[in-house]
Amino acid sequence: MSGTAFITHPDCWLHDMGRGHPESPDRLSAIRDRMIASGLEQYVSNYEAPQASIEQLQLAHSPDYIRELFECAPKRGTVSLDADTAMCPHTLQAALRAAGAGIFATDMVMRGEIDNAFCAVRPPGHHAEYAHAMGFCFFNNVAIAARHALEVHGLERVAIIDFDVHHGNGTEDIFYSDERVLMVSFFQHPFYPYSGTRDPSANMLNTPLPAATRGDVVRELVERSWLPALAKHRPQMLFISAGFDAHYEDDMASMALFDADYAWITEQLRAFADTHCQGRIVSMLEGGYALSALGRSAALHVKALAGL
Repeated sequence: MSGTAFITHPDCWLHDMGRGHPESPDRLSAIRDRMIASGLEQYVSNYEAPQASIEQLQLAHSPDYIRELFECAPKRGTVSLDADTAMCPHTLQAALRAAGAGIFATDMVMRGEIDNAFCAVRPPGHHAEYAHAMGFCFFNNVAIAARHALEVHGLERVAIIDFDVHHGNGTEDIFYSDERVLMVSFFQHPFYPYSGTRDPSANMLNTPLPAATRGDVVRELVERSWLPALAKHRPQMLFISAGFDAHYEDDMASMALFDADYAWITEQLRAFADTHCQGRIVSMLEGGYALSALGRSAALHVKALAGL
């Protein structure tokens, strides 16, 4: 069996940080509805995400931090960890499913059961640091999956591509100076979380971009910077932090990408993986808050992963 897996879980709809919060369950519904409307459902294999174990979470997080999150999980109401990030009674289960999705996808890709996967899960992860939740994120889903590939499957080199509009400070924190991992990213700057520009380590290719940056600039960046750096690193597998909030329609930020830009970026990464990584890609949903734009862009991302 091969092709593209689409991985999610009903628990990921239950995490709710309150009325009006942009990181809402409607995000997953928008992606699901667009997948169905576009006819993509029939071209992917659908799976439900398992829960990550404590041991798997420790691939990217401190035992004390994991224990604190479990202890913070409320039985009723909400508990705020910061101004943006809160736990409801269903948050912990959703976060365990989100982390588990990346591990499950990595296992299937490494066994050759699928070519690649998109994990439509929430809460997102790339702001979660080794010992700190922030920015809607609790566990760093993509970091856990990448470490799983390295430590459990024995890969020597992987790469993480982060095209969310916000810098993936958590992923950088976890992999700082880890020469096995190359992280390439662009992000709006200056902008939350106001990181990624001071003394990045050699394995971080951070590209801050100003507000109103359009897709042609990003495409040139991919061709002239990302792809040569990836080729030099020689990763055996690609992981994607797939945030769609640099979209022109997304008012959580101020960049100006369009649906076709996300399709093009994914096509470049798919072609690179086919040539250099045996086609191995695991993509994890990060941001994207304009629901229509998110649904359209994520569907095109999946379409490009599937080579359609």
